[in-house]
Amino acid sequence: MSRDTYAINADYYRWSIRFYEAVRKRLGLNLKVHPDDGFLKQGHIFLFNHFARFETFIPPYIIHGATGAYSRSVADHGLFEVNERLSKYLRGVGAIPNNQPGLLAFLAAEILRGRKVVMFPEGGMVKDRRVLDRDGNFGVLFPKGKERRKHHRGAAVLAFTLDIFKKRILDLYEKGDEQRIRRWVTALELEDGQQLLKNAKEPTLIVPATITFFPIRVQENVLTRTAGLFSGEVSKRTTEELLVEGNLIFRDTDMDIRLIPPIESAKNWGWWDKRLLNGYFRKITSLNDLFGLRDRPQGIAERMLVRRINDQSLKLRDQYMHAIYTGTTVNLSHLSSSIITLLIRQKRMEVNIDHFHRALYLALKSLQTATNVYLHRSLCQPDRYFDLLDGESAELERFLDTCREAGLVARTSGAYRFLDKLCQEFGFHEVRLENPVVVYANEVAPIPNVGKAIQEALQKASTIRDKELSSFLFDDEIRAHAWNREHFSQEPYREINDEETATKSGAPYLHLPKENIQTGVLLVHGFLASPAELKNFGDCLSKLGYAVMGVRLAGHGTSPWDLKNRTREDWLNSVRRGYRILSAFAGQIVVVGFSTGGALAMMLAAEHPEKLSGVASVSAPHVYLNRKLVFVPLVQGLNKLTDWLPSFEEPMPFRVNESEHPDINYRNIPVHGLYQLRALIEELEDHLVEIKAPALILQGDDDPVVKPDSARLIFDKLTMKDKTLQWVSSGRHGIFNEDIGGTCKFLLDFIKRAGSSAS
Repeated sequence: MSRDTYAINADYYRWSIRFYEAVRKRLGLNLKVHPDDGFLKQGHIFLFNHFARFETFIPPYIIHGATGAYSRSVADHGLFEVNERLSKYLRGVGAIPNNQPGLLAFLAAEILRGRKVVMFPEGGMVKDRRVLDRDGNFGVLFPKGKERRKHHRGAAVLAFTLDIFKKRILDLYEKGDEQRIRRWVTALELEDGQQLLKNAKEPTLIVPATITFFPIRVQENVLTRTAGLFSGEVSKRTTEELLVEGNLIFRDTDMDIRLIPPIESAKNWGWWDKRLLNGYFRKITSLNDLFGLRDRPQGIAERMLVRRINDQSLKLRDQYMHAIYTGTTVNLSHLSSSIITLLIRQKRMEVNIDHFHRALYLALKSLQTATNVYLHRSLCQPDRYFDLLDGESAELERFLDTCREAGLVARTSGAYRFLDKLCQEFGFHEVRLENPVVVYANEVAPIPNVGKAIQEALQKASTIRDKELSSFLFDDEIRAHAWNREHFSQEPYREINDEETATKSGAPYLHLPKENIQTGVLLVHGFLASPAELKNFGDCLSKLGYAVMGVRLAGHGTSPWDLKNRTREDWLNSVRRGYRILSAFAGQIVVVGFSTGGALAMMLAAEHPEKLSGVASVSAPHVYLNRKLVFVPLVQGLNKLTDWLPSFEEPMPFRVNESEHPDINYRNIPVHGLYQLRALIEELEDHLVEIKAPALILQGDDDPVVKPDSARLIFDKLTMKDKTLQWVSSGRHGIFNEDIGGTCKFLLDFIKRAGSSAS
């Protein structure tokens, strides 16, 4: 096999990388490589699963970008037979046909020269993702075959045999056999003996890697429309690939490449093995001889050696295939499909909608703490699944839309009905298009903890108690704070973050007395603050036997950048979730809010939630003293205008805020947040008349932030009989946090009265 024929062309490589980077920025493909632990630098042989044609071109460029090393990719020989121009290009970027004689020996030499090797051990695309047979063993079925076959073990043979060669080289150095060393340096076309020694000392490392796409769509796209326009009638196979893979490329799709810790192929050889090896090594003069041993063993000793190599390579093959198939990045469509598949196996062709949503949520929560499961970021970021229990998750709705369009699932009154098409068998080139549910379910079938979580969740969904469910919901609040805090601490947000002064924890809290809980109190902090603002009062209530939750409004307690794109509806949803959590632990709830939190407390009260026994608002805004707020809509309009002009930055995304409590509040105010605050105040005015629960309005008479008349305006619009307006003599806005003028005593008395009157 001539090196010249397959010489890598540096110009081709550079051009391909530039083209790849330029195209990637314009496509809908969101590529992420996990984790960034140096595996790309450490590894020698990289193995990937194969679901889409275009994905085979990506790994070499990722490796080159991270390490600067060129890669050799083993590709379908048919690609080299299309025409000479394509064949020349493929050879120039490191591809080698999979039927090339002497392939493994050539790849071994390339590794010794510092190159990486990329292989796809499935031997072709596995469109149905079915890799387990009925006995739970790995295998794949391709269009031309009727029986499942084992995966290729070329990578295992390559790694294992190369390590045998490295051991032999080290033996030569130990014996000082300079003649043989020089011969191998020449044969391998290396610079010198030191390069050979250095590479021989490195164990050959295999890095299994799993590619996961999310979501899979089957709608028409630019490729299918273009193909129909220029090609007339298109084959079903081509249509399927253009539909599925065109959507992966051109629509918003996550492509996660998960690198598994490297597997070392070296074996500890016994004295008998070494004797067999030494005897054989005296006969060979090239790597082709070494790799050809399996095809041409002569005599008992060589046959024994081949058997040892075969046994070890099979074990190694099974090890890395297990790693690949358990490295899937699990997403909501995987969980939904697995639930549907399990229900169908149980002969249940219909499921209550609420039961399905609850089982899905419980499976998610179980897997968040499971070992050896890699979750998609949408399952680690509660902001993206907060409404899953109520079936209002965007990811779930997208999955169900795909199922409806494919004729797999229908929604009836209060139930999901699974259609007969789900039970049909589809051909290799049809299944992704006709039944994406089975594709998703097959993809996670090799992960034991996923199947276990699904089974347990379906059983638990009908028996779980509200308190346990609320504990999961509160865990989501904690996770949301942690996720956003981590995300918005990254480099793009550092300049603003470095100006911040807040030091108190921004996490929500939940205090639950051990027994005799009658009343719960939901505490809602103000704009720019965090749950820490009212924590002292919450601690006091807890000691008095109340259940207490300090809710964290969306965008708060993390970074001003987190608040920048939040809306008043996001804030109100935070309060609603907190109320839902607390309701599981108390028979009646009093909602207490400060400033903007007071406005949100009253917005919630206007919805008449079950168990509400009172609402208290402290220093709630109706009119602000800061006249600059008049210009907020104008500035917000200018900021939004820049969204249409990508080359321009927002003229005024933040304003500096000198707070009364800099250890709690943001120093930088997002202008968009001020706009949302103003809109909230205007919206509240229309809802005050709808509040029925007892209400307490507390206000400082010389508030420097909120015009004191706000309290009177709010109070006058309340129509219930049980309402109180309490003035506090103070020139501070934060009368609640600082407990000025007996503010906390007024609130405690109101909470006690509201709780007793409701019981």
